[in-house]
Amino acid sequence: MKVEVIFSMRLITPSVILELSLPLPTNNFTVRYKISDWLPTTAKEVKERGWEELDVILFSGDAYIDHPSFGPAVIARIIEAEGLKVAVVPQPNWRDDLRDFKKLGVPRLFFGVTAGSMDSMVNHYTAGKRLRCDDAYTPGGKSGFRPDYASQVYSKILKKLYPDVPILLGGIEASLRRVTHYDYWSDKLMPGILATTKADMLVYGMGEMPLKEILRLLQKGVPFKSLTNIAQTAYLHTDGELTPDKNWKDLELSSHEECLHDKVKYARNFRHVEEESNRWQAARLIQPVGKAKIVINPPYPPMKSKELDASFDLPYTRLPHPKYNKKGTIPAFEMIKFSVNMHRGCFGGCSFCTISAHQGKFIASRSEKSILKEVRQITQMPDFKGYLSDLGGPSANMYKMQGKDLKICERCARPSCIFPNICSNLNTDHSAMTEIYQKVNKMHDIKKAFVGSGVRYDMLYNKLCSTKEQQSHKEYMKELITHHVSGRLKVAPEHTSSNVLKLMRKPDFKLFHKFKEDFDEINKANDLNQQIIPYFISSHPGSRIEDMASLAVETKELDFRLEQVQDFTPTPMTVATVIFYSGIHPYTLKDTFTAKTKTEKQNQRVFLFWYKPQYKKTIESLLKQNNQQALINKLFSNKKTRNVLCSNKEYIFFRKK
Repeated sequence: MKVEVIFSMRLITPSVILELSLPLPTNNFTVRYKISDWLPTTAKEVKERGWEELDVILFSGDAYIDHPSFGPAVIARIIEAEGLKVAVVPQPNWRDDLRDFKKLGVPRLFFGVTAGSMDSMVNHYTAGKRLRCDDAYTPGGKSGFRPDYASQVYSKILKKLYPDVPILLGGIEASLRRVTHYDYWSDKLMPGILATTKADMLVYGMGEMPLKEILRLLQKGVPFKSLTNIAQTAYLHTDGELTPDKNWKDLELSSHEECLHDKVKYARNFRHVEEESNRWQAARLIQPVGKAKIVINPPYPPMKSKELDASFDLPYTRLPHPKYNKKGTIPAFEMIKFSVNMHRGCFGGCSFCTISAHQGKFIASRSEKSILKEVRQITQMPDFKGYLSDLGGPSANMYKMQGKDLKICERCARPSCIFPNICSNLNTDHSAMTEIYQKVNKMHDIKKAFVGSGVRYDMLYNKLCSTKEQQSHKEYMKELITHHVSGRLKVAPEHTSSNVLKLMRKPDFKLFHKFKEDFDEINKANDLNQQIIPYFISSHPGSRIEDMASLAVETKELDFRLEQVQDFTPTPMTVATVIFYSGIHPYTLKDTFTAKTKTEKQNQRVFLFWYKPQYKKTIESLLKQNNQQALINKLFSNKKTRNVLCSNKEYIFFRKK
């Protein structure tokens, strides 16, 4: 007997029903979804719901994937949950007669604009500024469906067409470009994105809390232009003197024009922005630009589990919109569709990473109930074969961790909780993660739950922690390695040089040796043949030819032949990018070397592939120029190495929400 199961999340019954023809793995079911299970993307879909007017129209640089790992979907679902009518216009065509920007008319409240889940320039170009031939957030992985600087392009079009309708900017591109920032692709400083887009407001970071407050006030009839005191938002002030806010102290940054003429002032600005972004009791930042001022209100405190659960538990279909059914798979979705994100934020504050700038250094964790509920949902997906691809987060092993005394955290200004040492106030107990791993293992229809997120191994060697915490580290490591590795475990030492690692805010490489020893010991004890896959970066600020040569020697001695590597790409709002542009460290204001030219960067990169014959002469020549004969001898001795092969792909930081 064949049974039709219709998954519907709403009372509205449209006339159009799309059959996805996805048979459940253990039953003779045909799963059918109503088109209304997704938010509308066309005028026809809006009409099917019986809506005469939309409250919000959201423009996104990504294809519409109705899944909690994709910011545009989360924002749209929150707007819907607040009782408002919202539609999504994914990847609008900006090169024709602009019909995509006109087809849904004018929203009652505002336009939402996001470049998508990545900065559009990182999405488009390699570290060598070559145009990419693919886009992971587009059906078929095809490129060319979003413009460069997508937030600016979309906003300018909307302002020209509808000058009186407010625009609310969000997403990682807008968030990381909220003040004067260095743009690697144009090789110049750009003003805060509000100045170039003329958008009415920007929500930075993870936007659920400020968005809900904005919607609440608009529903009460508060004019959009009066929304100037909402936390975690920014706006362009153009009318006279700025009124002090009784709840926040003000910190004025050097103006954009001053930054253009003084790199030290630009670097100092960054330090203020980073420190205030990671405080619980932060200042309101003000940066003059031209005759206006960009005002950045302090962030919300870290979300509580109940608040985060509410975001993840919204009625997502967990699938791309049916409009893409015949256009090919969407690579970013395929990568995460069987994964579960347990928490947000990262203690690391790594110099090259934007996680702390966007998600913050404090961890916001979902409840166990919400996580297990999502796992059960995944097991019901028609093409699920029993394997979770990832049970993790931005960093795999930070779930449920926070300060022992939160009052200390509220006053803290450190950009990293674990560098240069693990904070004595940080509870690094891994028990909560181990328990969830074990509960998922026992669930029906789960054959194996892998941990695909990168593991911060330094968290497992906290010298200042209690005996209970130390025991939890050992139990977690054993559980992870014996039950949750897909044959290869990803870790990111990033470099081997102590000086470079300090600039990166990463632990000494000796700790990687310790972790590898423990990894190999657990594998041997359990008769497993698994590998560590280490990630490394070339051309990071502070890295010189001799540092890269030492890295090559170290990895040779460990029997690694690297493929998972990345050439440093300067992205807005990171310590490393500030150093790349200014030549000075924003915290010490000391001159810091950086490989900047194409030749300098290529000369560093070749050391990652020292084992390839075509690079031997180049490496020998570079080391001779630097009087490093000893390194030549170590690198090209006759000692045999064991191949440790990884897939030959460029390593890009695809961070989950």
